[in-house]
Amino acid sequence: MDEKKLGNEAVEEMISQVPDWELIEEDGIKKLRRTYDFSNFAQALDFTNRVGEIAEMEGHHPIITLTWGRVTVTWYTHNIKGLQENDFTMATKTDELY
Repeated sequence: MDEKKLGNEAVEEMISQVPDWELIEEDGIKKLRRTYDFSNFAQALDFTNRVGEIAEMEGHHPIITLTWGRVTVTWYTHNIKGLQENDFTMATKTDELY
């Protein structure tokens, strides 16, 4: 896996590929974040578990916040403190699960 941190220009270009995702910055670290809505807790939990399964398969793990009827997923690469191409790939895979 290429762990090269993307520059601002590349990030801005790639964010158009995941239009439902928000580009955020926390403590100087760029991240991708999206909140998904569900009808109940069970559906939200099921989605959370499915995101966890793809994360395990890929060896790349997001921050997941689960509340009643809502799941927020945040992708970024911890060891480079920023975004790489795989974060955008994982965002797309997460969307496919929804």
